[in-house]
Amino acid sequence: MPPGPRSRDALERLKAHESPNVTAVASDFPVVWQTARGAAVRDVDGNTFVDATSAFGVALIGHGHPDVVEAVQHQAKQLLHGMGDVHPPAVRIALLEALTALAPGDLGQAVLCGGGSEAVEVAQKTALLATGKPGVLAFSGSYHGLGHGALDATSRRDFRAPFLAQLAHNTTWLPFPDPTRLPVGVSAADFCAHMLERVEQVLAHPAMGGVPIGAILIEPIQGRGGVISPPDGFLHGLRALCDRHDALLIFDEIFTGCGRTGTLFACEQAQVLPDILCIGKALGGGMPIAACLGRPHVMAAWPVSHGEALHTSTFLGHPVAAAAALATTRVLWRDDVAGQAARAGQRLLARLQAELVGHPWVRDIRGRGLMLAVDLHDPRDKSPASQVAWKTVTGALRRGVILLPCGMHGEVIQLTPPAVMTEAQQDCVVSVLRAALDEAIA
Repeated sequence: MPPGPRSRDALERLKAHESPNVTAVASDFPVVWQTARGAAVRDVDGNTFVDATSAFGVALIGHGHPDVVEAVQHQAKQLLHGMGDVHPPAVRIALLEALTALAPGDLGQAVLCGGGSEAVEVAQKTALLATGKPGVLAFSGSYHGLGHGALDATSRRDFRAPFLAQLAHNTTWLPFPDPTRLPVGVSAADFCAHMLERVEQVLAHPAMGGVPIGAILIEPIQGRGGVISPPDGFLHGLRALCDRHDALLIFDEIFTGCGRTGTLFACEQAQVLPDILCIGKALGGGMPIAACLGRPHVMAAWPVSHGEALHTSTFLGHPVAAAAALATTRVLWRDDVAGQAARAGQRLLARLQAELVGHPWVRDIRGRGLMLAVDLHDPRDKSPASQVAWKTVTGALRRGVILLPCGMHGEVIQLTPPAVMTEAQQDCVVSVLRAALDEAIA
């Protein structure tokens, strides 16, 4: 029964050498991975699991996709490391061209980054350069990364509290308009209008937020916050307010982008074009890379480099990661990964509803494409749903399925599987989730 003896031994070694803040180790969690292909993961004990997380959403096109593996191997033989912002490797230029073709609208200029948190921080810097206003309007439940700039706009207090003394405190907060928790007697349309009024008050009267607002930063669908979509019209309203008040609209699509929600980008479903788009996770097909894409007139706020870039790093546009991302963009087009995610997500959502609608502990089942959630609550109001969610995750692991909790209090079971997950694997995930949930509440 997982975790097996080799995992337990390896985790003891890990505890001896890794900072205790990184990996949570208990008697029943986690397992130590050895190999992964498609939607299957094998641990060091030889146990095989169905991965319903895509490893934090990264493996949308599947673990170990052969095109990505081939691109990595080929690039590593040719050029393992480039020279950041000085002598660009050819593959970096090819990737930038591919991103321009992939992105919606005229989001045609990019800064390549090592991860999503950095991409958000580039977006924050761009907004200040373009507007002269340092403030950012963000929303409760948001997760934008843990670098100090991104952390200033990340909602989770448990992440922020230890470092508050070091943060810029340039973020003004408003509640995320969650249509699954409407006030009694209030329609979704009225709720949306009320929230947009609050946004305009902050933009028009910066004293309310402390600093003038130069950007609105939002996930079109909150991921770690619980897979929550704002009400219809809200993103359109933000676009109009940004135009009216000389602020930039930044969409954090690090989780939702590259096809996960059924279109290449979630903003396409809302038919709203941001000024800046942050992407990552699935972009690298398993390699660490992200990007901040902006409209040319917005990115023109950055000065022309004369030898010292204002934002760069030693590994900017790393050739191997860039080659992996370039291969991923080709797979996204060739295999219609967004269409796969839409179809697979529709089936998985229907299976979850058939199995769990009416379950006393299930408050809601929601999502788009392959970004789905089972929202839990205690019908007796006696114990936190987060405890049941965690027991469900550990119970599923014992049964061979990898799940993760999310939500502001960890009360939501998140499902973000690879687009290549088979129907048999989907059915396994749903049946295991139900069995683990029933065991957790027994």
